[in-house]
Amino acid sequence: MSKKNDTAAHKGAAVAVSSIENEQITRRGFLRAAGALTGGAVLAASSQKLSAAQTADPGHSGHDMSKHGGHSMPATGGYQSMMFMQDHGMQGSRIIEPPGAPSPTEVEYKVFDLDVQIVEHEIVPGVKSHMFAFNGQVPGPEFHVNEGDWIQVNFTNKTEEMHTIHWHGMELPFYMDGVPMVTQDPVHPGDTFVYRFQAKSVGTRWYHCHWSTPLHAGSAMHGAFITHPKGKEPLQKRFPYVRDYVLMLESWDVDFLREEMNSLLAGMKEVNLLQRQGKLDAATHGFFRNYEAFKKAVDSGTYIPPYLQGRSSGVEIKPNFFAINGKSYPATQRLVIKQGEWIRIRFINASGLSHHMHLHGHDFWWVSQDGNELPEPRRLNTIHVEPGGTYDVMVYGDNPGYWTFHDHKTVHVRNNGIYPGGMLTVLAYEDFQSSYQPSISVDQ
Repeated sequence: MSKKNDTAAHKGAAVAVSSIENEQITRRGFLRAAGALTGGAVLAASSQKLSAAQTADPGHSGHDMSKHGGHSMPATGGYQSMMFMQDHGMQGSRIIEPPGAPSPTEVEYKVFDLDVQIVEHEIVPGVKSHMFAFNGQVPGPEFHVNEGDWIQVNFTNKTEEMHTIHWHGMELPFYMDGVPMVTQDPVHPGDTFVYRFQAKSVGTRWYHCHWSTPLHAGSAMHGAFITHPKGKEPLQKRFPYVRDYVLMLESWDVDFLREEMNSLLAGMKEVNLLQRQGKLDAATHGFFRNYEAFKKAVDSGTYIPPYLQGRSSGVEIKPNFFAINGKSYPATQRLVIKQGEWIRIRFINASGLSHHMHLHGHDFWWVSQDGNELPEPRRLNTIHVEPGGTYDVMVYGDNPGYWTFHDHKTVHVRNNGIYPGGMLTVLAYEDFQSSYQPSISVDQ
């Protein structure tokens, strides 16, 4: 599963915040103070990369789960959010095992360790941005599993912010869906949350953070989850592809990332301190049993929503860098093909925008959407990849050369407004015999 094996110690992000350790802060006063925090703090995160996720032997988790107590669902006569917990707060490092899937004593799991850290990522030479990243990678590690496999992911939060993992397009137990305020308490700093489910949903799926999604998933907390079908894949009969590419499509506003991350980390330093001191309860933190409790707190003035005028930062997201697998052109990786060869390309749109991927010199066959095979493949040369969607195409090598493959919404083929750049790569024939070479050809 892992792409990289680098190991490094993450030193954390340092932000300038006021000292509140000895100050008695009222609920209303704290929220007003937190709302006044701006993005003026300076982020000084380590640029070192962390170890990539390691695949353990099936059934071996790397943790002795029996030694760690986990949360159980609150006793209630009806549905309520898992967010509303009496022990919600900073309790030190915990391993949390919610219900909803068999224990490791009942089935054999393929086990993966995944974490989130703050990294400094180079989008294109000369441009770096701090991002939340799975295992220090942008995008996160690719999962490749087989249909029917039981999957266990030990997700550890190594930041001062809260996170979850949503398994996008996967059929799994309710408690494993990774949606805060609906299926789980977000994973607190230092905690490990154990996701367990069976790989039932075949094809191209993906995963991303579902907490503060425009910032977290929109920066780098996203990755591919590929479930290969049992036996001979039907698509292989018609399209006997020999190479399989995953292209994660991304759009970034580096100014938004900087301002929001600084503001968020500054606020979370205060929140985490107050939680450790026992000065925050679930309602103060914005977690309510139901809508009625939320509305009562707002009406009484005991809770001030962050979306009110004067509390929200109001930062508008205006993407100025567009990327494929974490890189903008000309740093994008080429797609290599041979004459007479089929290749498969899996587009995953982790961006909040639509992208219109056009291949020069070729048609291709659109064979799958959201992991599900189409009843009849369609022959195209431009495919419209919508936000959150996955689209698989097959390309046949019958026109040797170097061919541009890019978003045909050409404002996305720029780096900070400068063309060409952004969401562009090259389909390159490795057996092309010519003295001509493209002026920019990045080999990775």
